[in-house]
Amino acid sequence: MIEHDETERPVKCTGCGITLQTMHKDQPGYLPEVSFERDPIICQRCFRIKNYNEASSVSVNQDEFLRLLSGVGEKNALVIHIVDIFDFEGSLISGLQRFVGNNPVILAVNKTDLLPKVTNWNKLRNWFQQRCKEQGLRTAEIVLCSAKRNQGFDHLLEAVTELRGQRDVYVVGATNVGKSTLINRLISDYSDLEQELTTSRYPGTTLDTVRIPLDDGHYIIDTPGIVYPWRYSELVERQDLDAVMPSNPLKPAVYQLNEGQTLFFGGLGRFDFVQGVHQSFTCFISGTLKIHRTKLERADELYQNHRGVMLSPPGSEQLDKLPTWQRHEFRIAKNSQTDLFMSGLGWIKVNGSEGAVVAVHVPRGVKVLTRPSLI
Repeated sequence: MIEHDETERPVKCTGCGITLQTMHKDQPGYLPEVSFERDPIICQRCFRIKNYNEASSVSVNQDEFLRLLSGVGEKNALVIHIVDIFDFEGSLISGLQRFVGNNPVILAVNKTDLLPKVTNWNKLRNWFQQRCKEQGLRTAEIVLCSAKRNQGFDHLLEAVTELRGQRDVYVVGATNVGKSTLINRLISDYSDLEQELTTSRYPGTTLDTVRIPLDDGHYIIDTPGIVYPWRYSELVERQDLDAVMPSNPLKPAVYQLNEGQTLFFGGLGRFDFVQGVHQSFTCFISGTLKIHRTKLERADELYQNHRGVMLSPPGSEQLDKLPTWQRHEFRIAKNSQTDLFMSGLGWIKVNGSEGAVVAVHVPRGVKVLTRPSLI
C-alpha cells in the first residue's frame, strides 16, 4: 500500500472516509494513482456510485465486518441479508441476530436460477425459514431471487417498501453472493443519485461503509462483503473460480454406487461410499467440474498420480497453495433425506432409504456438514 503525505494530498476519501490506497483493487479505499488529480478525491467505489449509479464490491474479514455492524442494533434500521443459494450455509452470517437487535431482517436468497425449474418454491422458502430458525435468525421476509435473471426483485422491493418506513437500509452479505447487483437495483428504484451527488458531497461514514442517499433523507448503507475462509470461492485461484462457482442451471448428476466406490470432483474434493447397500447419490456440482468415479481402494493412488492433470482444477502449479485434504465421515440415518454440503463446491444428496456411511475429503478448513435435503 502506498503511504501518502497528508501535507501534500488527502489520505481519506471525501465520500466515505476510508483511507485511500492504490495497491489493491478489491479492498476498501482503492483508487488509481492518477485519480489523486480529481476534485474532490474519492475512492473508486464512491466514484462509481456517483458517476454510474453503481456500487462495486469490496471485502473485509469477519472480525472487521462484525465491528462495523456492532452498532446497528441501536439504530432504526432495515437489514437485507443476501445469501447464495448454492452456498447457503457458507454465506449465512452466523450470529447476525445479536447485532441487529429488534430491527427487521429480509433474507434475500440469490442465484435461484441455478436450481431446476421444477423446484417447489414454497417448500424451498419453508426450508430456508427452518434453517434460519435453527441459526437463531428471525426474518421478517424471505425472498427468493436471481440477480443474473432479474427475477424476484419486484418482490424484494415490495418487502423493502413495506418494512422500511423511516429506516435506513443496511445491505450485508459475504463475498460473491451478488450484493452489489442488489444494491444497484435499490439505487435505481429509490434514489435520484445523479442529481443528489453532483450538487453536493454525499455524507460518508468512517472506515469502509458507504451511505447512499435516498430521496426521503434516509440512506442505503453499503457494507463490504465478508471474506469467509471456509468457502471454496476464497481458496481457489481466480482462474479456477469459474469451474467451482456455477453460472448456468445445475444439472443434477445421479450415480448408482456400490459400497467401496469413490467420486472425485476435479482435484478439489472427494466422496467415498464407505458402507451400505447399492444406492444412488445425486451430485449438485458445477457442470464445468468433471466427476471421476473409481474404487475406494484405488482412490489414494489415483489422486497422487493424476492430481493437477486429470484431476483438475486446480492445476499442478496451484496444488501447493491449497491446504491439505481433511477427511470427514458421516453416518446417514435411514429415511433421513440428507444432503452432504461442501461450502462453495455444492452438495450430494443421499437418495437411499437404508442409510449409509460416507466420507468427504476437502481442503482443511472448508465447511462440511449434513443437512435436510434442499431439493
